[in-house]
Amino acid sequence: MAPRFSRAELEAYRGASIPDVLSDGVELVFVGVNPGLRSAATGASFANRGNRFFPALHLAGITDHVIDTSSGFQRDDLEQLARRRVGLTTLVNFATAKASELSHDQLIDGRRLLDEKIIAFRPRVVAMLGVTAYRVAFSAPSAKPGPQHEVIGGSSIWVVPSPSGLNAHYSLAEIAAAFRDAALAAGIDLSR
Repeated sequence: MAPRFSRAELEAYRGASIPDVLSDGVELVFVGVNPGLRSAATGASFANRGNRFFPALHLAGITDHVIDTSSGFQRDDLEQLARRRVGLTTLVNFATAKASELSHDQLIDGRRLLDEKIIAFRPRVVAMLGVTAYRVAFSAPSAKPGPQHEVIGGSSIWVVPSPSGLNAHYSLAEIAAAFRDAALAAGIDLSR
């Protein structure tokens, strides 16, 4: 059962960070904008059950079940991501209630740190979750979802829809299709 947090308890995690899920051999790295307060409280990415990241990952055929991080990561789920050669990181590792609370300077500074991680792990594809943060961090104001001209080291960059429950522009099926396209570009063997 997922732990329950009061608003005050969650607010105590404002500014906290979460660990990356990156391992040797990673080929596809999903980059969230920043952790939410629940993710910071549990120490795991996409811990808010309203977030569609893990359902989309499963629907895309990248995982064999819907991972539930509402109580933190389970060891088997971390092992599955490593076997599937999928990693998770954030552009800015600073928890807020909403990504819109981040400043442009924080997004730009986060891009510098992201570059270092990507150059170290060298995935085929970096999938940025959300076009708005990408436009700011990468100084690409007219960027559209999909593959980008920009690269980090030798890694291709894709912009995919944000899975946040606040992003009503895309359905779960559309998010999963974008994840699937990025996974295929990364050479991930899909289970579906």
